Amino acid sequence: MRNDHDSLERRSSPRRTTIPVIDAHNHLWGDWNVETAVRVMDQVGVLSYCDLTANVKISWREGGYAIGEGDIGEFFERCAAKYPGRFYCFTTASFAKPTNQPLFEEANQFVEEAVATLRDHVAKGARGLKILKELGLHYKDAAGKLIPIDDERLAPIFDEAGRLGVPVLMHQSDPAGFFEPITPDNEHYESLKKYPSWSFADPKFPRKDELIRRRDNVVARHPDTTFLLPHVANYAEKLEYVSRLLDEHPNVYIDFSARMDELGRKPEPTREFFLRYQDRILFGTDMPASVDMYRAYYRFLETEDEDIIPPDYDGTFVRYRWKITGLGLPEDVLQNIYNHNALKIIPGLKDELSPI
Repeated sequence: MRNDHDSLERRSSPRRTTIPVIDAHNHLWGDWNVETAVRVMDQVGVLSYCDLTANVKISWREGGYAIGEGDIGEFFERCAAKYPGRFYCFTTASFAKPTNQPLFEEANQFVEEAVATLRDHVAKGARGLKILKELGLHYKDAAGKLIPIDDERLAPIFDEAGRLGVPVLMHQSDPAGFFEPITPDNEHYESLKKYPSWSFADPKFPRKDELIRRRDNVVARHPDTTFLLPHVANYAEKLEYVSRLLDEHPNVYIDFSARMDELGRKPEPTREFFLRYQDRILFGTDMPASVDMYRAYYRFLETEDEDIIPPDYDGTFVRYRWKITGLGLPEDVLQNIYNHNALKIIPGLKDELSPI
């Protein structure tokens, strides 16, 4: 872990990409500081920004983040209407609830409500369904039993997303170190000390591979639904696994938000992976909007620099685990990743942003 911070203003570092960018994985973090986000977007060339949790409020707090009640109508009023074409959203439907309460008392009623909410929010303009990682890790039923993401009782919700033609973004699992003890040997030690709620080392939590396996069950059972699996399908540590997943399931797309650190320490296989799956990868950051954060992403994608400092998971640069190497991707590949793939799977976005 390093605490020094090299200058981000390198001559080879792109200050603004020449290709329009769609940030397909982000949040407005509950503070609704939309004007600040727009100013950053204008400076760095981000054309459109997705708030994945538009019907809830997510805010940073000591030890992690908090999920609160929200109104998707506020998103449409304060973001989409005020800044046409600059913002779009997903909904969590009925899945965002306090983790100290049962997700549902009666499964059939919950599913009916979730489907009705999804239909309503899509009719209002939501472009997809976001499943929080709390499903599979925290949420329990009325009997106190942990609800896995592949619980068959939830299947009608994923089917409905397919019928509506909207993708489902499922966050399951986290970096491998988050499932290991918080000791100095853990490469994510500093992050887990700062955000202890991100640790799932306690045996009461399912292991990483179980969460991934159950998520993949959902993908396989719903071939007519498009799934956007964030953070390199939450297995950036094993690109060979992600390759198999993409080869076996044409309904799967991925983003690489908040995984620059993992990808950039093995640049050669990562570059090969990006070239091979250039039509299945979406650009996303999952970090509070800042000029330095976006420029770090551009530098990683567009240059072959060997001393890039990636932003931490909270978007800050006060510390880093290791420096990374850029991929130097060709322009046609960048075009796919920066915007074409999002336009392909996010309904209505192509018409809204045409021509780009």
